Amino acid sequence: MANILIIEDEQAIRNVLKNILIDEDKSFKVDEAADGEEGLNLIKNNDYDLVISDIKMPKKDGIEVLELALNYNPDIPFLMISGHGDIETAVESIKKGAYDYISKPPDLNRLLNSVRNALDRKSLIHQNRTLQDENKALKRKVNKKYEMVGESNSLTQIRDMVDKVASTEARVLITGPNGTGKELVAHHIHQKSDRNKMPMIEVNCAAIPSELIESELFGHMKGSFTGAHKDKAGKFELADKGTLFLDEIGDMSLSAQAKVLRALQEGKITRVGGDKEINVDVRVLAATNKDLVKEIAEGKFREDLYHRLAVILIRVPGLDERKEDIKSLVEHFANNIAAELGQVPKQFSEEAIDALKEKSWTGNIRELRNVVERLIILGSNPVTKKDIESFVVR
Repeated sequence: MANILIIEDEQAIRNVLKNILIDEDKSFKVDEAADGEEGLNLIKNNDYDLVISDIKMPKKDGIEVLELALNYNPDIPFLMISGHGDIETAVESIKKGAYDYISKPPDLNRLLNSVRNALDRKSLIHQNRTLQDENKALKRKVNKKYEMVGESNSLTQIRDMVDKVASTEARVLITGPNGTGKELVAHHIHQKSDRNKMPMIEVNCAAIPSELIESELFGHMKGSFTGAHKDKAGKFELADKGTLFLDEIGDMSLSAQAKVLRALQEGKITRVGGDKEINVDVRVLAATNKDLVKEIAEGKFREDLYHRLAVILIRVPGLDERKEDIKSLVEHFANNIAAELGQVPKQFSEEAIDALKEKSWTGNIRELRNVVERLIILGSNPVTKKDIESFVVR
């Protein structure tokens, strides 16, 4: 039995499509949605084998539904329905991940062929054990990428705090110097939360120009500014039912801070250039290397936003405060880098580890990782204290 969703604002076309599908196979279970927003809600709460979606619809158009849906389930096949004037948009939908598009009025044979092929493709994905194993391996690899390595007291305390707050909806502000792994803490909170089946969307506030940050966060309407050639969903919408990680939030402009505050207070956002309020259900995690209390005193950060974000405060210490973790980190990085290079992992002598502990790590874990890579490429095996003296110049 295949579960199929039809998203189409015209009742008559929905009826025709549903009848065609059921006549083709009585086992088909067919749901209907009268607009893009209703369709997206059904996609979030059901496991569909196929979605047939119109392009031009109220509330959310088909392209927007496609983009958001594929964030939730990248394997779900989409058949887009286009009018004669929508062919360009239909082709664009293929580039964005749609399986096929059908022109209105739908040709019976073409439609059914596309439906069969799309369902066959979905079935193969589910049945192919190799693909499933690869997906599991990929998930393990992603989890390993965000592993918090070390057994120091400070790291143990962070793990304990993550375990306590992850299953709640509390907002968390993660502080600490650059390169300490604040994003790792955010990923662990998300992975251990009830939202872990939905996406965690990351925004580096320091990397986005101030004039574009609002568009990035809240989306924009076509024509709202130069270069806005089409409507675009923002990160808040993409993170709906999931987690939004605002990295380097201390670099966010005051105007964007005001809009983020409103989104947190009301659970609603408005796209740049738009007037429609959009409901969003997002858990926000934030991180910064700045002293936000000092930034507030200097008028650079909103105090009310700080209190909204800092329900739970987690401070990630610099590497100089947890040097007992250096040995574990070196072994972890050595194994990962060797795997990337296709080599057998190099060992590090105890004298080499002690020499690394004597260094000051202003660049923290990120700097240590770069040093380990340099030593694996240039050093002997095992890496010695002499290698440290030769290749770790400060």
